[in-house]
Amino acid sequence: MFRVERQHWWYLGMEDITRSLLDRWYAQSAGLSILDAGCGTGAAMTGFLAGYGSVTGIDFSEMALRFCRQRQARKLARASVSALPFPAASFDLVTSFDVLYERGVPDDALALAELFRVLARGGRLLLRLPAYDWLRGQHDEGIHTARRYTTGQVKGLLERSGFALEHISYANALLFPAALLKRTAERLWPPSKQQSDLALDVGAANRLLHGVLALEAPLVSHYSLPFGLSVIAVGRKS
Repeated sequence: MFRVERQHWWYLGMEDITRSLLDRWYAQSAGLSILDAGCGTGAAMTGFLAGYGSVTGIDFSEMALRFCRQRQARKLARASVSALPFPAASFDLVTSFDVLYERGVPDDALALAELFRVLARGGRLLLRLPAYDWLRGQHDEGIHTARRYTTGQVKGLLERSGFALEHISYANALLFPAALLKRTAERLWPPSKQQSDLALDVGAANRLLHGVLALEAPLVSHYSLPFGLSVIAVGRKS
């Protein structure tokens, strides 16, 4: 992740989509207090999220936090999304990018209750998760996937946790057929070595794939796409 997330087409395209979503509700330099829950190696919290306010990052992995420090991140804590070390109503915005699906989060409902707790009244959660449990593949084994989601499942989880759903959509729809073909090929001809899709070097196609994914940014942020490889949702603590 640390090596590729500043240039890999998927990360860049998802950043475009996330920016477009955030811009619906927030201006740049909005001065928000932001928690990146499961910040990984810190590219989002030290990159585009910092344009909206002051970002605190938490991650359960000490290795991830060391990479965050290499990106000059300072407001960091080692913690689980299921037990956040912050008082109630501490943040205006919480982001969680592809975290709650992991085996390290045994109870996604408990994690959402914690994210709800630390949000101020009127604050928002921006949540991204992988789509469709039947789409599991080699990549999921490599990144320790416990579950994948539909928009209906995410909507139910958010509403049961107290959030008012403001927007939900699938994303990465244009490349969905290619991903489906790849997953089907993996089942027919299992690879000899497990690895994440991030290890796949697409070479000169990186710019093209980024461009295709970025095309979805205005669609995902204002409409609800009927299918895709990710689920993106915005919930408000009303």
